[in-house]
Amino acid sequence: MKFLKQLMLVPVALGLVAPAVNAAELNTEDVNKYASAQQVTSITQFSDVQPTDWAYQALGNLVERYGCVAGYPNGTFVGGQAMTRFEAAALLNACLDRVTETTDELRRLLDEFKSELAVLKGRVDGLENRVGNLEATQFSTTTKLKGEVNFVLGGVPSLETNKGADVGNTAFNYDVRLNFDTSFTGKDLLRTRLRSGNFGSDPFGSSSSLFKLDKAESTADQVIIDRLYYQFPVTKSVTLTAGPLVRNTEMAWVPSAYKSEILDFFAVSGAPGVYNKATGAGFGAQWKQPTKKGQGGFVAGMNYVAQDGDNSETGVFNSDGALNFLAQVGYRAPQWGIAAGYRYGTEGTRPRTYNGILGANGALVAGQESNNVAINAYWQPSESGWVPSISAGYGYNGVSGKVGKTDATDSDSWFVGLQWNDAFVAGNAAGIAVGQAPSAETRGVDDATLLEFFYKFQVTDNISITPALFYVDNNQRYQDSSKWGGVVQTKFTF
Repeated sequence: MKFLKQLMLVPVALGLVAPAVNAAELNTEDVNKYASAQQVTSITQFSDVQPTDWAYQALGNLVERYGCVAGYPNGTFVGGQAMTRFEAAALLNACLDRVTETTDELRRLLDEFKSELAVLKGRVDGLENRVGNLEATQFSTTTKLKGEVNFVLGGVPSLETNKGADVGNTAFNYDVRLNFDTSFTGKDLLRTRLRSGNFGSDPFGSSSSLFKLDKAESTADQVIIDRLYYQFPVTKSVTLTAGPLVRNTEMAWVPSAYKSEILDFFAVSGAPGVYNKATGAGFGAQWKQPTKKGQGGFVAGMNYVAQDGDNSETGVFNSDGALNFLAQVGYRAPQWGIAAGYRYGTEGTRPRTYNGILGANGALVAGQESNNVAINAYWQPSESGWVPSISAGYGYNGVSGKVGKTDATDSDSWFVGLQWNDAFVAGNAAGIAVGQAPSAETRGVDDATLLEFFYKFQVTDNISITPALFYVDNNQRYQDSSKWGGVVQTKFTF
C-alpha cells in the first residue's frame, strides 16, 4: 500500500509541473494515442530514452516493476516535453489499474497460503523471542569463546628415567584450552586463554624429553591463565602485539605444511632452537607485503619475550630475565613458503627438546648466551591426491660460555615431513616425518633420531581422532634411550 499512497501524490505533483490547457488547445487524437500506448514492458522500447539520462533508472523501475509508464505509438517517450493534465490522468489511471491487479492477485495468494503463512508467522514470533532472550543473556557483545579439548591415551613401553623411575605404563591424560577472543574494532584481538592439563613430566610433559607431545602440558589439574596479549593492526601491512603472557612463535610464522600435532619436535619444524615457544612478557611486530588475494608475498617480523619478565628482581629487560629476541623473513604463497629465522637467548632460555646439550635442566646459566638460526620451507599440491606436501627444516644452535668446567657445545637439527590430505577419505590426513634433534656430540651424546607416523580421522567438523606411532633414538633423559611409543589423540573443538 505504500506504493498506492505514493501514487496519490502524483496529481498534486503533476498539478505543479503540468501546464493547464483548454479544450481548444488540446489535440484529442494525440491524447488518445498516448492513452492507448500503455503496453510498454521494457524501457528499451523508448527510442529517445538513453542510459545516460538522469531519470533512466527511475523510468526503468516504473516500466518493468509496475508497468505504468506510457508513451507514444511512434516509440518515443518525449521526456523533455511538459505533460498535459489529460496525459497525466491517463498515466495515473494506468498505474491505478496495475495496483488494483496486483492487490487482487496478492489477496488470492494470501487466501491460498493462509495456513502456511500462519505457521511461518508463529515461527518468526518464536525466533524473535529467542533472539531477544539471547541478546538479554548473551555472554558478551565483543567476546567469543573458542575451545579445544584433547584426550590423549598412550605411553612408551618399558621406559625408565635416569633416576630409576618406571614411566613405561599407558596413561590417559587431558589438555584443555579456552580462548576468550575479544575484538573492539573487528580487526584487533585481545586474547585471554585459560588452560588446564594433568600430564606428568615423563614421558610426554617435559620440553627436555624428545617424547614431548605438542598437546601436553601440566598444570596439576589447576586452571591457569596461559595467554594474555593484545594484537592490533597499525596499517594494512603491519600488526603489533604486546602482552604479559605472549609466545614468540605466535608472533612469527613457522613455515610447514606438516600438521600432525603429535611430537613437539615436529610441531616446531625441526628447529627447536629458533622456534622454542618461549612464553612471557613481550611484544612484537609483523609485516606482510600487500598483495591481491591468492598471490604470494614477502613477510617479516621480530619479537621480544622475557620469560621471567613478571619478576621485579630480574625485570623485563635484564639479561638474567631469560630474554628471547626472534627475527624472521620469508616468502609465503598459496602452495609454498620459505623463511629464515634467528633467535638470540640469554641466561635462563633454552631450546625445545634439547636432549642434554645444556646441562641438567637445559637452560643457559649465568654468563651464557645462544645464537640460533633456522631455515624452513614447504610445498603442497594444489589438489589433494597421491602427491603429498613436503616440509623440511634445518636449525643450528650456537652456545657460548661454560657448563660447569666444560665449554658449552653447539648443535644442529633437521626434519623432513610428508603429509597427504584427504587420505582415503575426504577430510582425513596421513603423514610421516623423520628428523634429528639437537645433541651434544662434543660431550659424547650421539645424534638423536625421531620418526613419526600418524593418521587423522576427521569424525565431524569438530571432532578428530589421531592414532600415531613414533620412535626416538638416543634420548638422553632415559636409560634405554631407543624406544617406540604411541598415542591415540582425540581432539574436540568448539
